[in-house]
Amino acid sequence: MKKLMISLMLVTFVAFCMAGCSKSGQPAAAKTFVLVHGAWQAPYVWNIVKSQLEARGQNVIVVELPAHGNDTTSPIAVSIDVYRDKVIAAIQSVKGKVILVGHSMGGVVITAVAEKIPSKIEKLVYIGAFLPANGQSLMDLAMTDAQSILGPNLIPSKDQLTLDVNHDKIIDIFCQDASVDVQKEVLAKFRVEPAIPFGNKVTLTDANFGSVMKYYIHTAQDHAVGIDLQNRMVTAAHITKTYSLDTGHSPFLSKPDQVTALLLTIIKN
Repeated sequence: MKKLMISLMLVTFVAFCMAGCSKSGQPAAAKTFVLVHGAWQAPYVWNIVKSQLEARGQNVIVVELPAHGNDTTSPIAVSIDVYRDKVIAAIQSVKGKVILVGHSMGGVVITAVAEKIPSKIEKLVYIGAFLPANGQSLMDLAMTDAQSILGPNLIPSKDQLTLDVNHDKIIDIFCQDASVDVQKEVLAKFRVEPAIPFGNKVTLTDANFGSVMKYYIHTAQDHAVGIDLQNRMVTAAHITKTYSLDTGHSPFLSKPDQVTALLLTIIKN
């Protein structure tokens, strides 16, 4: 068993190095990654991936969406467009193009961003994310997901402005494969989610959103966004560059090394 563990560690290390280095053995050319978290989460979920990318010479910006993390914006004041504009502001501070990465609900956000400023985005990367077509909302997609256990465990507030989740199911939904310490952090930092953006539909065009190169990283053991829905969204968006992680909904929490290695691979592909 000890020999097997050592072998697996060596394989991961070699794959990580190969993904982050050029043929000459030098680090891959520096890019700027803009990372967008999903619903019921916050920038902290990207901490390890951010540190690993920066250690490989990359630039990283993590966006805190309004009404998430430490942001005190009222839930009634947010929408997909508000999220979009927060991400656009972060991108506009960067010289040149960025690699824009979105997880879960963040997939809708980066889609809206790409429609607005396609010339600033080199590549779009979806990780277990919602990927709407023109005229669709996150809720439209979620309603078709028979595999997700999130829907039955949603708890709307009386004013319908926020959505809570059955706290006994938070870990199973979002990070069943993460370490106990990570799971404790997720529970400690959990806060209710603004409801309005879930119903906001996006308007997309071939000239803008359609012009940006797209990648999808599947999360095969996902309990929040089922793999069948992931596959349908990828097919509808005509994405051919796909990868798969055998993880739950939050691979950056359970397998951050693998997420980092894939992002570094995507730089070159």
